[in-house]
Amino acid sequence: MNLEDLYRLRRNGYIEAQGIVDTVPYPLLLLDQNLRVRTASRAFFSTFKVERDETIGQHIYDLGNGQWDIPELRRLLEEVIPKSTAVVDYEVEHAFPSIGVRTMLLSAHRLFHPENNSRSLLLSIVDATDRRRLEVEKDLLLGEMRHRMKNLFALVQALARQTSVDGRSGEEYRDAFLGRFGALVRAHDVAYTQDQKADLKELLEQTLKPYSEGATIVIEPSKPVSLTPSRALSLSLILHELATNAVKYGALSTSTGKITIRWTIERASKKHLRLIWQESGGPPVTPPTTTGFGTRLIEFSVKGEMGGRVELNYAPKGLAIEIVTPL
Repeated sequence: MNLEDLYRLRRNGYIEAQGIVDTVPYPLLLLDQNLRVRTASRAFFSTFKVERDETIGQHIYDLGNGQWDIPELRRLLEEVIPKSTAVVDYEVEHAFPSIGVRTMLLSAHRLFHPENNSRSLLLSIVDATDRRRLEVEKDLLLGEMRHRMKNLFALVQALARQTSVDGRSGEEYRDAFLGRFGALVRAHDVAYTQDQKADLKELLEQTLKPYSEGATIVIEPSKPVSLTPSRALSLSLILHELATNAVKYGALSTSTGKITIRWTIERASKKHLRLIWQESGGPPVTPPTTTGFGTRLIEFSVKGEMGGRVELNYAPKGLAIEIVTPL
């Protein structure tokens, strides 16, 4: 075998090895002992939107104008790896200039070499952003279910207590209570079984009907608004949360309390609904010292499910909430 054959064999081996690296669907980096990039996978270039010429031969902390100069990664490579032959799924959250905030799982292994103890590192990167988001949403959904069951039981107790017994027989009390309870069931049906566009005013009336007996809830007239099933569901759940809190702590916990609801349609690049919930006449309001689950649930529903924003104003005279969401 002559020199040309050896060169061809070596070149074919390199191309085959690079082909194997490029076939791996997630980003890979091969680093030398000085943490300079010897080679990278095709997935690395496409994921982080960088070119081969600006990557190969560069120190990892210099890649992408320093986008990989991450404290957690430094600790991994400079403190953890020297004490171990491998680290698996080391989580790093970082704002990358080209792709935004991502959660990455980094695994680093010393490159196997049959003749010596290699000091080269194979760094694999798995984008776990969507996985983490789904895990957070699942936890929130389970928490929401527990929270809503607790609120539902509390509301049933409140309905029982607030249904007047004065001058009523047991049968009359039963009928009055079951009437309010039936309204509550129907309101939940609106939230969970809506399969066509819903009118906003009708949704407000049906959702808040169980809370309106003996209470003042004013829905100011405005332009008709049609809501998609998903938005009707989200808004109905938000209204239930607000009304439940009002019964327990706010304007609906007293006989003098009042809730006023109004809305407007705003036109910018596209139509937006601005809905305002205003409480008055209830106990003095003090801002909470911690963010409760109900508040997190409202913010998640408005921002995550409706693509809007919410502002909560804990004014002493009464809670005011403004929800703005695209239609």
